[in-house]
Amino acid sequence: MIPYAVFRFQIFYLGLLLACQTAFGQVRLPRLVSDGMVLQRDVPVNLWGWAKAGESVSITLNGQSGTTTTGEDGKWALKLPAMKAGGPYQMQIKGSNQLILNDVMVGDVWLCSGQSNMVLPMERVKERYADLIAQANYPAIRHFVLPMRYTFQGPLEDTPAGRWESASPQTVMRFSAVAYFFAKDLYEKYHVPIGLINASVGGTPAEAWLSKEALKAFPAHLAIAEKVKDSTYVKGIQQSEQSAIRAWYAQLRQQDKGWKGEKNWTNPAYDASAWPSMQLPGFWEDAGAPKGNGVVWFRKEIDVPASMINKPAKLFMGRIVDADSVFVNGVFAGTIGYQYPPRRYDLPANLLKAGKNTVVVRVINTNGKGGFIPDKRYELIADGQTIDLKGNWQYQVGAMMGPLPGTTFFQYKPGGLFNGMIAPLVNYTIKGALWYQGEANVSNATDYAQLLPALIADWRQKWHQTGAAPSDFPFLYVQLANYLPTNDQPAESQWAALREAQLKTLSVPNTAMTVSIDVGEWNDIHPLNKETVGQRLALAAEKVAYGEKNLVYSGPLYQSMKRDGNKLTLTFSNVGSGLIAKGGEELKQFAIAGSDKHFVWATAKLKGNQVIVWSDQITEPIVVRYAWADNPEGANLYNKEGLPASPFTTSPTDF
Repeated sequence: MIPYAVFRFQIFYLGLLLACQTAFGQVRLPRLVSDGMVLQRDVPVNLWGWAKAGESVSITLNGQSGTTTTGEDGKWALKLPAMKAGGPYQMQIKGSNQLILNDVMVGDVWLCSGQSNMVLPMERVKERYADLIAQANYPAIRHFVLPMRYTFQGPLEDTPAGRWESASPQTVMRFSAVAYFFAKDLYEKYHVPIGLINASVGGTPAEAWLSKEALKAFPAHLAIAEKVKDSTYVKGIQQSEQSAIRAWYAQLRQQDKGWKGEKNWTNPAYDASAWPSMQLPGFWEDAGAPKGNGVVWFRKEIDVPASMINKPAKLFMGRIVDADSVFVNGVFAGTIGYQYPPRRYDLPANLLKAGKNTVVVRVINTNGKGGFIPDKRYELIADGQTIDLKGNWQYQVGAMMGPLPGTTFFQYKPGGLFNGMIAPLVNYTIKGALWYQGEANVSNATDYAQLLPALIADWRQKWHQTGAAPSDFPFLYVQLANYLPTNDQPAESQWAALREAQLKTLSVPNTAMTVSIDVGEWNDIHPLNKETVGQRLALAAEKVAYGEKNLVYSGPLYQSMKRDGNKLTLTFSNVGSGLIAKGGEELKQFAIAGSDKHFVWATAKLKGNQVIVWSDQITEPIVVRYAWADNPEGANLYNKEGLPASPFTTSPTDF
């Protein structure tokens, strides 16, 4: 006879086993296949998921249906017939259980990927586009953002999180700004739902987005990918680095004189009359402060009129290298831990007072020069009134340190982001891809000239959408914007070389490139003008993906060259209604060289839709460069449609 306690345990175990089998047997969907999703119109649509081996799964949507059976591996997949744009619809999925998905749209789906300029959300540009954000009522524009995830153990089957959101003034703040403006233009032209799948990570090089198969063409990158597959090795480095970083910050805090005593340096009553002063914005070592890393405190007293008090205020502190904490009248106002985001701190209505107020900024610099980026917004605003914060500030060193110990960014390593963020998407039927990346590869343009075409081919092969050859996958990308200080004379440029690699990638079929050398900022790798970039990408899509035959979608592209004496005549494609020198009669940013490759500024004149280039210093010119600089300020060759020419260099073999 079985003891009662044993009998009860057996019953419990059997129930648990049956519950587990039932849960395993139930149909499960990937996160992308969920409420609010956009499915690709006009082609058979892939749907997939998991269930018990041998289980029958059926799906019904908009009068279309399909049935399949789960394989031995617990996976199922089916295709629904092509559907026209429309919605919202309800989708029914039936197996041993039944699932209902609501608010499903059919339209065009675009994968949006790259690094930080694709990541950058509308929230970061909210001051620039406040009116457009307030008007962002587009229920048919949907956005699905993937959290950053990398792995070197092989491709993942699903995303760890994410959900579809419709564009509204509240939700649009989380949309990629470039992708939103792209979608908005397409929606307003075609009036079909637009789905945006945002799989992008700041700072990432192209090789991080390649599959293992594609990396085989790049032995050096593949070797790194193989090395970081050792999770013990990776974890050991991460733990060691994190320990060193924590120790650095602990020592900094301990040594920082600004926190000492009852009246620390955040206190408005602290006597800072003996502190030296410097002009902000600027870098403290340029103003005579000690060179090195650590923490420096900045302090300014400002007079606030009575008309600005008892009202919410906003403090703009430009951009700061690297981290800052801000105190107003001794009250903590906010902090940002790295250099790129704009400093925008909301102040409560009761914080400011009539008369003297103190603003204190504690700046931590971890490497290189520390300070405040010039040509940014430094002001206090309340009730439409503004106090300019540029000018004289007092400062004092809190503590000096060596550089912060380095960090290995494993998400930048080859293959990791493909496995974690692209592989889970390849079953989802899409219209095409947007790509905004390249800043992380500027040190090796030669490598990038191979990497970008390889990435395009890799992704097209992985999607292998039925009904379209891999080459039919439209791939639209953004050429690097202008950035960094300008040069007075022609010079070599890694940024220009990378742009040239991007230009040459146009040889890949069904691609288009958006030129952005006129919308960047010399002091910010994340320029705020994302509307123009998105609009130009939409133009490219209209041509390449939507078949608008007579559309001028690109600025002029260098085509060929011939020589007549000391003059070179250049011809271009994509001239549209004609070439112009925007903003004046004289073309700028043309340089010319002879066989010695010593470039000098050239005279450039329009002759119809050609450009004649020469310099009296060069009797036998063989090479012309246009806008060949990190920041080719003043480059003004456009077509009459207002689209800028791509930077380029000719070759002696072009004759």
